[in-house]
Amino acid sequence: MQYRQLGRTGWKVSAVSFGCWAIGGTWGHVEDTESLAALRRAVELGVNFFDTADVYGDGHSEKLVAQLRRECGKDIYITTKAGRRLNPHTAEGYNLKNLSEFVERSLKNLDTEAIDLLQLHCPPVQAYYMPEVFGALDELVKAGKIRHYGVSVEKVEEALKAIEYPNVQTVQIIFNMFRQRPAELFFEQAKKRKVGILARVPLASGMLTGKLKPDSKFDSDDHRTFNRNGEAFDKGETFSGVDYNTGLQAVDQLKTVCPKDITMPQFALRWILMFDAVTCAIPGAKRPSQAEQNCATADMPALSKEVMDKVRSIYDERIRKSVHQYW
Repeated sequence: MQYRQLGRTGWKVSAVSFGCWAIGGTWGHVEDTESLAALRRAVELGVNFFDTADVYGDGHSEKLVAQLRRECGKDIYITTKAGRRLNPHTAEGYNLKNLSEFVERSLKNLDTEAIDLLQLHCPPVQAYYMPEVFGALDELVKAGKIRHYGVSVEKVEEALKAIEYPNVQTVQIIFNMFRQRPAELFFEQAKKRKVGILARVPLASGMLTGKLKPDSKFDSDDHRTFNRNGEAFDKGETFSGVDYNTGLQAVDQLKTVCPKDITMPQFALRWILMFDAVTCAIPGAKRPSQAEQNCATADMPALSKEVMDKVRSIYDERIRKSVHQYW
């Protein structure tokens, strides 16, 4: 496993870390015993950073990660998110009172005295233009409830605005072969400010695994069934906002570019790690075998310039027009 500096926290985190959305819910059927086995296997392979949220399974994901930390000791970092419990979900709701309540609930779920890293969970764009929101986070740091804070964003605009606040340590953003815009301007600015970047949705909701088919079926409680057009939350969270059939066609082309000695999921993850501004990718894993495949990516050789250029060409030809300017 390789490790990279996370912002200005002083932490070095695994380049391939662990996204805990799938083990919480809205990804179809999952068994806790298998989820815990996947988490344990990830730790064995060097993963030390786990990303969850208070709404993943209504706190269930947080509790699973808490169990993992009790088993393996304190040598892992857990980041959670807050804000999506707001109803209605408004920028004004991101105030000290509400955030304090969310933090207290997560502290209980995580069985800890302080949250390692708290991220605002994709707040409305107006929140990034409200200094009092980030002032509330500063207050939570002063109170010892959180150690550091960052943001999870939908749009590059939001990421650029967030890093203007001096104590924002991290930005979590969708970055993958189907969502390449962050690398154009945001990465450069984040590096200048020494802000860590967590690359989420690295496999485009499974599309970039190369295993999905035109007739693939998903459970009714899987967001790939109920959120394809943004019915429940931002459309970009599901298949990275790419039309399903368009994504399949692009993946068929990417398969012809994929180096012979690695799998498609590993190709997609290795592509992300080619960008030195990225601190870590956070793929999910429901089973130990998935964790093993993900973790192996960190030690794989760099991709050639020719391969990187071909991935960009496929993006430009197939994907760019439908996602680039939107997010």
